[in-house]
Amino acid sequence: MERNCSKPSRRSLLVAGGAAAAVLVLAPRLASATPQQVTAEIEKLYPGKALAEGRIKLDLPTIAENGLVVPLNFEVESPMTDKDYVKAVHVFADGNPNPGVATFHFTPMMPKAAAQFRLRLAQTQTVVAVAEMSDGSLYAARREVKVTIGGCGG
Repeated sequence: MERNCSKPSRRSLLVAGGAAAAVLVLAPRLASATPQQVTAEIEKLYPGKALAEGRIKLDLPTIAENGLVVPLNFEVESPMTDKDYVKAVHVFADGNPNPGVATFHFTPMMPKAAAQFRLRLAQTQTVVAVAEMSDGSLYAARREVKVTIGGCGG
């Protein structure tokens, strides 16, 4: 039986397609957000508004030995009354595939504007927390975290 080598078999097409799909799914994302993309995300949320320093206590390690589980704690100074409270806190990271990491919403009924969570950092990068106050003012805190063992990027 003679075989035509110029035409691939159904089996070889299925194997090649499965291998290509596995490469797409399993390949790590090499692209990382830049500081400019973080700034653009903040500008998209709050066009034309200035960020002030202060009021946010951002607790992050300076060196993360494992980028897969980096603890982040924040607390925003606010009386949390009906007239003066924190509406939201947005967390960004400039080395991850997506600049937005998390958003927390608060109401005046909460005793304080604080949260703690673990985030995954792909590489050494700057983490930015932006607090939106009820009067429309914005406060930001930044902290660089050096990642010594691979995070979400490897």
